[in-house]
Amino acid sequence: MNMSGLLSALILLIIQGALAQRVRVEPEVMSYPGQTVTLRCMFPNPGDTQLTQVSWIFERTDTERTNIAVFHPTFGINYPTTSPVVGRVRFILDSPTLDNPSIQISNVKMTDEGRYICEYATYPSGNEQGVTSLVMLAKPKNIATTVTVTAGKTPVIVARCESSNGRPAATISWSTTLNGNMTPPITTDNPDNTVSVQSAYMLTPQPSDNGKDISCMVSHRTMPQPETIPMKLVVEYPPRVQIKGYDDNWYRGRTSAFLTCQADGNPAPTTVTWKTLSGLMPETVQVQETRLVVQKVDDTINTTFICEVKNSLGYSRDQVTVFVREFPQPKGVPTGAIIGGILCVIILVALIATVIIMVRKRQRKSIDGPPTHKPPPPMKTNSYSDSFMHHDTAKEEPMTDLSAYHDDKDHHEPSRFSLEDKQTAYQEDRGEDGMMGEDDSYYSRGSSFMSPAVIV
Repeated sequence: MNMSGLLSALILLIIQGALAQRVRVEPEVMSYPGQTVTLRCMFPNPGDTQLTQVSWIFERTDTERTNIAVFHPTFGINYPTTSPVVGRVRFILDSPTLDNPSIQISNVKMTDEGRYICEYATYPSGNEQGVTSLVMLAKPKNIATTVTVTAGKTPVIVARCESSNGRPAATISWSTTLNGNMTPPITTDNPDNTVSVQSAYMLTPQPSDNGKDISCMVSHRTMPQPETIPMKLVVEYPPRVQIKGYDDNWYRGRTSAFLTCQADGNPAPTTVTWKTLSGLMPETVQVQETRLVVQKVDDTINTTFICEVKNSLGYSRDQVTVFVREFPQPKGVPTGAIIGGILCVIILVALIATVIIMVRKRQRKSIDGPPTHKPPPPMKTNSYSDSFMHHDTAKEEPMTDLSAYHDDKDHHEPSRFSLEDKQTAYQEDRGEDGMMGEDDSYYSRGSSFMSPAVIV
């Protein structure tokens, strides 16, 4: 097509659009099954255009067109019998006019959804029309269920969700913390023109997934907010067993020692059996379902205890070996306290070492360097006391050391006191003023004195 042809087609479309806008209709009308809908059509201000006839055409698809109502000012009203809405369609006015040929459809069905064309036959412009889309709404019915599965290593469907008989099609999503994936939704068109949507959630099920939360959420045009359907997964698995209660401190004579067989499974375990590796249960042991009670620990308890648990999927077991001690173990300090104490000691030692090094550095500096203070002035001596002592010493006569001649009866050794020692003793007996006291006269009468007895 050349440029002139394109321009001609564009102009024709513009003219047709301008003409089509002369027929006023509602672009879209929504309804639910069983209601009555009104499809309005008007041709205001026709001007020089002559309106000869008006027809309503139902277009379900692009290839299926059916007249459902016709009005001619001369020939009157006609409702074709081949119409899918025959018996349920009528003009609003008993005596309709070309200015307002609106119609009503009662008890609408889902199959009534489609395009309704109000078409005028005019002269000289030809046919002019307006199109209204009837949208049928149907609130879907939403259900969701879980699928009972067995724990394994292959992804399987664990939950299903379906939104059925809705119009338009609903949207399904999943809300969960599980590490799985949803399958692509499957849409099915129903004979009544409704739509059903199905979705599933797939997961590699593990025992820990049993009882986990999962929700299906359905969004639809007829609902103000999505509908949430909560569920809990059902994952079956053989029993899991663990023996609790042994603290490695079972000693001879201990009472009320016990072991507990903790088991879970889905379905729930049906039987719990206690055994020993030797095959014989000690006499001091009582079996109370999942609990094994030892009334008094003795050497017969020095064995291996086994707990076996069964359900419909299989069985599992756990065992613990008991070592009977001669005496109970002392209660140890918690590991955390030991570590904390070691750290405190290390820090304290480091602080002490730092202080010692700093003190030694300061001492070395004070010894090696010049003196930082002046020496104290020399003390003055009392000249009076010195002259007095010199005078007294000069007046004294040489004394005879009587103790030098020892008595044969007493067998005393010669005195070892020297003159200096006697002077020291003499000075100590003086008063604070350097003069002799009254008691000193007994030893200093005359030119000589007698010293008190000295016991050697």
